[in-house]
Amino acid sequence: MNKILTTLILIVSICFLSLTLFVSMCQGEPVTFVDDSGQEIVLHEPAQRVISLYSAHTENLFALGLDPEIIGVGRVDIYPPKALEKPKYDWKSDPEKVIAAEPDAVIIRPFIKRSRPNFIAALERAGLRVVTLYPDSFEEFGPYIRKLALLTGKTEQAENLLQTFYQEIQDIQKLTAQIAPKVHVYFESVEKGYKTVTPDSMPGRAIEAAGGLNIAKDAEPVRKGSSIAAYGVERILEHADEIDVFVSQRGAMHAGGSVHSISVRPGFYAIKAVKNEKIYVINEKLISSPTFRYIKGIRELARMFYPEMMDDLSRFSTDNTVTRGEMAEIAVRFKHKPIFAPTSRYYRKKHKGHTYGTFVDVDIQHPAFDFIETAVTSGYMAGEKKEGKERFYPDRPVTRDELAKVLFMLRDFGKADRTVEIKDLEQTSKPRIVQILVNHGVMSCQDGYFYPEKAVSGKEVVEILQRLHNLT
Repeated sequence: MNKILTTLILIVSICFLSLTLFVSMCQGEPVTFVDDSGQEIVLHEPAQRVISLYSAHTENLFALGLDPEIIGVGRVDIYPPKALEKPKYDWKSDPEKVIAAEPDAVIIRPFIKRSRPNFIAALERAGLRVVTLYPDSFEEFGPYIRKLALLTGKTEQAENLLQTFYQEIQDIQKLTAQIAPKVHVYFESVEKGYKTVTPDSMPGRAIEAAGGLNIAKDAEPVRKGSSIAAYGVERILEHADEIDVFVSQRGAMHAGGSVHSISVRPGFYAIKAVKNEKIYVINEKLISSPTFRYIKGIRELARMFYPEMMDDLSRFSTDNTVTRGEMAEIAVRFKHKPIFAPTSRYYRKKHKGHTYGTFVDVDIQHPAFDFIETAVTSGYMAGEKKEGKERFYPDRPVTRDELAKVLFMLRDFGKADRTVEIKDLEQTSKPRIVQILVNHGVMSCQDGYFYPEKAVSGKEVVEILQRLHNLT
């Protein structure tokens, strides 16, 4: 009954907001809201030409369904991949480039207004509408998204996205609530000074939602309104025996340590997580940035905390044929590999093979997008390039021949103590790989034949992976 009531309330809210916006604008009545600088924003119609100067705004605008309306993005905005195609603008440079683009709205965050007041003043003198937005807490995320939606006329899309967002968080909370005992977690935000995050910050709330117990629950912010908290090496080592998982966030804004640097710090070998190799790195964009990808960050933390449950492959153990998209997810979960999320530095390098986000048949809405990109960038699987376009073929069945190549990339193989005769070995694309797998007993033949073109079932894949896992 509660779910039904919540759904009805949401539907009524969407209808009311959409109708109010439509009627007001049709009647010439402006729609107004107050941005985070205290400025009243007056709208007679939705903005049709938007420049976003903050990566989270850019990401959320695309999530709301905008694309042609986004005429420019910040210099380091790289997600979704479509953002790479947009003209780049820099709030640290000459404002004339922004002014010349004639946007209906320039969306910034408070930090830009504080650090570059002359830049913002120049835009406003030119008659541009500058909108300052940024949610300081998890609770402010919904209102922030709704303001973006009011500005761009996407209220219905916003409410649908928010409903899914909050429901998915509740689903993970329900799942992890059943786990006992819970893991104790230390979350590193900044390596210098051994800083962590406040419990009420977005990463702090994510740890809780993912079923972790924050070691630094008593951390105090370095300054009022900050999510960064000083902690120090002494206090970390005081909890050495309790820390089950050590998570470090890395990115342009937060420079937590790497797995190696954390493991070799003086005294850190005493930490339980270091001894047990439970050190993980997570991209700050998944955990600290106010975007819909935050739910992915929570899922990733849950995978780090409880890999046996979160990466359980039993649901794939069916007689159904495994597709390439499913195989990518299976491989990533089998390896407990964190999903790949690029930084702006990633795109400064030239990639010989696949570049993140360039498969024409797998966009960011595809349910296996993150697993496919992770499997490919990790070298477990590959796509095909024809006529300058890359395709992954996510719905194509996986054959035994292709499975052999994936399995070979998932672990190292020593010398086998036997050589099995394979009658159709020459029909395989990688005879050496198939021979190694059969020699080690990971894959088998039937009456001496490997049958490389035969499609594999989920049950078969899971059983083979179990043999691979048990291989000494």
